Amino acid sequence: MKKLLVLLAVLAVIGGGFYLWKSWGKTNHANGATARPTTAVVESRDIHFAVNAAGEIGPADQVSVRPEINGKINFLSVDIGDQVKKGSILFTLDDQDLQTQRSSTLISIEAARLNVEKTRRGYERSLELYKEKLISQELFDDTKTEYDLAKNSLQKVEKDLGLVEYELTKTKILAPFDCTILTRPVSVGQAVSGSAGVAGGTEVLTIANLNEMVINAHVNQADVSRLKSDQQVEVQVEAVTGLNVTGTVERVAPQATIKNNIKGFATRILLRDVDKRIRPGMTANIKIPVASKDNVLAVSLAAVFTEQNEETQQNERFVYVKKDDTYERRPVQIGVSDFFYAEVVKGLSADEVVALELPKDELAKLARSPTGAHTNKTEAGIGKSGSGTNGTSPGTAGKSPSGGGTTTR
Repeated sequence: MKKLLVLLAVLAVIGGGFYLWKSWGKTNHANGATARPTTAVVESRDIHFAVNAAGEIGPADQVSVRPEINGKINFLSVDIGDQVKKGSILFTLDDQDLQTQRSSTLISIEAARLNVEKTRRGYERSLELYKEKLISQELFDDTKTEYDLAKNSLQKVEKDLGLVEYELTKTKILAPFDCTILTRPVSVGQAVSGSAGVAGGTEVLTIANLNEMVINAHVNQADVSRLKSDQQVEVQVEAVTGLNVTGTVERVAPQATIKNNIKGFATRILLRDVDKRIRPGMTANIKIPVASKDNVLAVSLAAVFTEQNEETQQNERFVYVKKDDTYERRPVQIGVSDFFYAEVVKGLSADEVVALELPKDELAKLARSPTGAHTNKTEAGIGKSGSGTNGTSPGTAGKSPSGGGTTTR
């Protein structure tokens, strides 16, 4: 008997829950049906449309610092993150061998000068004797040759000295511009090879100017025509919440490339006086302004319909304006638009009410029409950029797909 009572109680709970769930579903269904708006009011608003692209931030000037000659790191005081002024010492190489070579070359130069002086005196003496015909032509030529060889030897060791002194200047590496140390893969005492050696030499430091950075973005081919040099774009840095900066389009590649299966153009955007919180490698979101108007008469895109005129083969825009209990079809001229609203250039007035769906009588006509079964809907005939819907973007409301006389939205 006790088990029977428990079973009845469980069944009662389940039955009550099912009843409540069913009632809740009916209520929500009814509310959802009435909550969806079917009309909209023509009103003034700001319309701003921009195309978005993403890119990676990097330094505008980045240099891999490598010595020009072979040597051993003697002094390296900078480390990752250090900021260095232009002309400051980055590192030096051990120059002991070069200093010894220089001293030896100076001694050779002095010996060569003494030899030149000696052979000069012999040449001048033999010249006087030759003029008096006291020595032979052969002996005179020999003394002249000895003098010329001595001068050549002096020039050679002087050039050797110049080469040694030039290499000594390469033992001290200075910062080419105000920079920040990005990497330092070597330490003091490590032997390094010069840039003329294998693999372009040993990389000692990587430096960059972080006051100016660039964003390397891949802009969809459908949007690249909106870009031009020196154009201002808005930039948001994902890693720094709330940080918005302005960038300048520096250059756009002349040839398209495919990245992530999207054909587009490599675009370089320059950032000046960069916020210290921005670092190389961060991701940036770029907004490319396409169309912008403030305080214009606007209507919801859902209220704008497009139909192709079979006689003129031109797309016509129209809306359904509410008149008492009926709707009046009225042609309109659309200006700039975004993903939600379109500017009304002609055809509507403020505070007029328009339908967001086809009126019942129009639906009845379409149902009776042979082409009614082929009716499709798009937002005011304006497809989103890159989506493949219509190949056009908001902001160019003058373009729409042909419908063969059928009504589209």
